[in-house]
Amino acid sequence: MISFRKRLLGFVTMFLSGISMAIGSVSDGTAQEASTKALAKQVAESLDVIDRRDAILRSRSGSCFDHVSASRADARDIQRDRSFLSSVLIQAEAGGCSVVSNNIPNHDFNDESADFRHPVSEILQTFFIPGHPTIKDPPTALTQRMFDAVMLNGVPLDILSAGCYRPNDRRADGDGNVAVGCSADDKWLLDPLGTTHKFGADAHNAHTQPDGMYHYHGDPMALFDDEPGPDGSPVIGFAADGFPIFGSYFKDETGTVRKAISSYKLRSGQRPSSASDPGGTFNGMYIDDWVFAGTGDLDACNGMIVDGQYGYYVTDSYPWILACLRGTPDPSFFKQRRSQRR
Repeated sequence: MISFRKRLLGFVTMFLSGISMAIGSVSDGTAQEASTKALAKQVAESLDVIDRRDAILRSRSGSCFDHVSASRADARDIQRDRSFLSSVLIQAEAGGCSVVSNNIPNHDFNDESADFRHPVSEILQTFFIPGHPTIKDPPTALTQRMFDAVMLNGVPLDILSAGCYRPNDRRADGDGNVAVGCSADDKWLLDPLGTTHKFGADAHNAHTQPDGMYHYHGDPMALFDDEPGPDGSPVIGFAADGFPIFGSYFKDETGTVRKAISSYKLRSGQRPSSASDPGGTFNGMYIDDWVFAGTGDLDACNGMIVDGQYGYYVTDSYPWILACLRGTPDPSFFKQRRSQRR
């Protein structure tokens, strides 16, 4: 399989051939601007470019090869009253598909409910989706060192927060929680969508990292709706292991099209209370408030096999989209630069 480094080099060579030598001598910001403009130009010049502004997808194909496309969409930062153009290029390659985007969604963002600490920026990003994923045991745990998936609008999914219960930290809030600085191995890791402020997320359950990267923490509230087709919701993205992500609806064994139900449930009773334990009722604020009970439709990773296709499903409760990966993640999903995350 072609390495991610070679794939990225191939992209830069193809789209930036006129300026690639200059990029090495300019600032990162200027290089990003040049790169995203080159991507937008390539998408605009594609013969079959699709306008995906607020699009509801229809295809349920679990193969990334069936989602090859060039798309664009107007989007607006509502609070900052700034216009953007989303550009996404999905291409077939040896062994899978590349997704190249400028990190701008196909919908408006940063509505009045949001509290973004950093403005959204156009950021060139490339992911490689394995075209023939296989289930492996044990599953791969999520980590803060990688993105978990990429949606078909080019925006990544980053489920885990970096916040946790750390009452002795000078940055702790009134509940003893900090928003940054924790790892996936820390006790009482905060679930962004389980907190009242949702880490400042907008109506699409997304916010920004310090570099301006817009990313989802759960249901994107886009790309599918509550009027599914006869077989259920469409594929809206692909996880880092290559398995598809469907919207919420599927056709069950009785032929009924309904929402998939998570198999996690809240623990009963009270959390332990100590110097390292927050106490209080298990209410979903922390990931450890939940336990896999196996009582719903989905496995521990929030996926299942329907019509021979394994895939993850968007759910109305934790883990929202996925809790682990049933396959092997592609290295392209590992983050190239580390900074404080929210």
